[in-house]
Amino acid sequence: MSFSKIWVFVEPSESGVSTTSLELITAASGFASTVEAFSYGVGSEVGQILGEHGATKVVVAAGLNGVLAGTAVASIMAKRISAEAPDAIFFGSTPEGRDAAARLSAKLNLPVLTNVVNLSLEDGVLLSENAVFGGSEIVTAKLKSSGPGLYVIRAKSFAPENRGGSAASVEEVAVGDIGSAGKAKIVQSHVEARSGPKLDEAPVVVSGGRGLGQQDSYQMIEELAKLLNGAPGASRAIVDAGWVPYAYQVGQTGKTVKPTVYIACGISGATQHMVGMKGAKNIIAINKDADAPIFTIADLGIVGDVHKVLPKLIEAIKSRS
Repeated sequence: MSFSKIWVFVEPSESGVSTTSLELITAASGFASTVEAFSYGVGSEVGQILGEHGATKVVVAAGLNGVLAGTAVASIMAKRISAEAPDAIFFGSTPEGRDAAARLSAKLNLPVLTNVVNLSLEDGVLLSENAVFGGSEIVTAKLKSSGPGLYVIRAKSFAPENRGGSAASVEEVAVGDIGSAGKAKIVQSHVEARSGPKLDEAPVVVSGGRGLGQQDSYQMIEELAKLLNGAPGASRAIVDAGWVPYAYQVGQTGKTVKPTVYIACGISGATQHMVGMKGAKNIIAINKDADAPIFTIADLGIVGDVHKVLPKLIEAIKSRS
């Protein structure tokens, strides 16, 4: 038994639609006969890619004029809930996704399940697996509310899949007056400069931690990532220390990555970090502490000083180029 309709909060990206959004559209199409997307900041061309992944319609919030995207889309959803009666609504675990879910939850007086890492449908009931205690435990939950279930889902919990569907129809809806919630405005945006693939989409991720010792040593991480056509990442410790931007952070409060190869350099393996990268296909850890927790999930562990191992590794790769 499947659901009749699921809505998905879809976010834009440089390439049109975020990978996380495509993951959620794919997941929703496996649980419901009808999947509809609610988005912002996208053009009519997104109808093609969203349709291929399972959506039949895209509702786009138009005329934001600086209004926070989560606020605007949640307002549009709330106005349509009663008439269109979706069974569930999926949001990505991103700043905008969490904002939209929280606002809709408050508007409808409905609970919301967060940190969802998997979903299954049993006897017409959607069960969610949720990461708790920093990802060290997974619990199963279900909602008993009468309204649609609200789920905030972590990236990489599902794989995006082109299902070969036809292009979804695109409907633009003016945001209009949303009262005091619309008073907060975006006055300035900043995009982190980068070269190479995005951190959460890269096939190879090289991350550095406190074991690097000093900020200048992070250059080795960036050089190795570039040589491997990958992306540099970081533990929360060195982000908090100001060595690298927050956009580099991997972990519970950073980005979830699932590359083919993840190389952890000087990272001890706090639970907060491991929950964001343990889904990598191959994990390589370099740490001078043989008892570091990161070795418990590593496919290949190198006990050694990163200041000695990384230069040798970089040299070996260059010699083969």
